[in-house]
Amino acid sequence: MKSAYDKIAAGMDDAIAFAKGDAARGRIHEPVDVKAIRHAARMSQAEFARAFHLPLSTVREWEQKRRKPEAPARVLLSMIAADPGAVREIIARAE
Repeated sequence: MKSAYDKIAAGMDDAIAFAKGDAARGRIHEPVDVKAIRHAARMSQAEFARAFHLPLSTVREWEQKRRKPEAPARVLLSMIAADPGAVREIIARAE
């Protein structure tokens, strides 16, 4: 089993390699345009928040770029972008 030091050293090696151009050694998360996703769904901020069980303040923070969606929210937003109606149906069935 790797020690904490070994894990940190491996992470630093990956970061250095990525900084030198080895794209396989890191990940870049593209920004999520929440406003564009919401507009494509033809919803107000309040409707979007209510439909997808998100706090309205969170939707506002994302759109104003004061906060970034974390991994689970990014997945939900990508699903909404692909098919908002299907996501709403799934949520309705889960309730």
